[in-house]
Amino acid sequence: MNTKVFDRPVYLKKGRDLIEEITCLEDAIDFLEAWPRNDRDIVHDATLKTCHMAFDGLKPVKVGRDAIRAFGDKKGILVKSPGVQPWMIRSRSGGGRVSA
Repeated sequence: MNTKVFDRPVYLKKGRDLIEEITCLEDAIDFLEAWPRNDRDIVHDATLKTCHMAFDGLKPVKVGRDAIRAFGDKKGILVKSPGVQPWMIRSRSGGGRVSA
C-alpha cells in the first residue's frame, strides 16, 4: 500500500479546458515541477518544498495535500468538484460499438 496517497484527490485546472486530478504526493510534485518557470514565486517554492518534505516522511501526507490545495486556491486554479464531465456520460447511440 502506498502511504503517500491522499485521502481525497485535489483537482487543478491545467490549461483552459483540462482538469488534472492530483491523487498523491508524486502527482503534486510533478505538477509543481511542470509549472512555468516565469510564473514561479515564493508560494510555488514553499509548496514544492512542503510536498518534498511530506514525500520524504518529514511531514504528514495531509500537510502535502493541504499545501497543493492552497497553492491551487492562491493561483485561482483549484476546482472544488469537477462534477460530471461530458465524457463521463454514456452515449445512447450504439453503446460505443463500431459496426464492421
